[in-house]
Amino acid sequence: MRITRRWFLGTSLGGLAGASVSSAGVLGEPVTGVAATPHPALAARVAPALLQRALGALERHRQVILHRDWIGIADFGLYSSVPRFFLVNCTDGTTTSHLVAHGRGSDPKHTGWLQHFSNQPGSEATSAGAFRTGGVYVGEHGRSLHVAGLDPSDDNAASRAIVVHAAWYVSQEMVKRSGMIGRSDGCFAVASSSLGEVLEKLGPGRLIYSERI
Repeated sequence: MRITRRWFLGTSLGGLAGASVSSAGVLGEPVTGVAATPHPALAARVAPALLQRALGALERHRQVILHRDWIGIADFGLYSSVPRFFLVNCTDGTTTSHLVAHGRGSDPKHTGWLQHFSNQPGSEATSAGAFRTGGVYVGEHGRSLHVAGLDPSDDNAASRAIVVHAAWYVSQEMVKRSGMIGRSDGCFAVASSSLGEVLEKLGPGRLIYSERI
């Protein structure tokens, strides 16, 4: 089922509850194997409930989300070896999926599973909720993307210096060596090979939604 941008953004959220997005496909494909799993072959789909929540956040924050062509969805209910950061094209529903780290404060024993979210300064944890992307800058981790939290669950993101950046500990090589990727200090840390696409598609004024199902 191919969809138009108008349909994607205008359809009621309830009607999308049974839809999915696959890394190679479109909305409307059946969902199988979307439960949390350490096997990357089962990963590249957005769980329909999570997609519904992300679209709800897009609508809820429509006054500050200036661009609705692409959204990012981080499914932190999946294991860290799984490509769980989805870039969703709101024109045709296709996606790509990428590795993304969660914060060490969300997984103190480094199990590969996010245990909890936190918005507290100094927690080094991942926050749940909707984020608006800001400008690209060059900092400690090279090219990075500012984000600002839009919900009470993540409104300390800017003061916590939560950003999107590349990290050496996020890669398929790390997965092969350790069975999981490393942890960030709460940032959306992605692989160096993914950064260019993430910055291109999630430039200033777009939505990133972070949650687990």
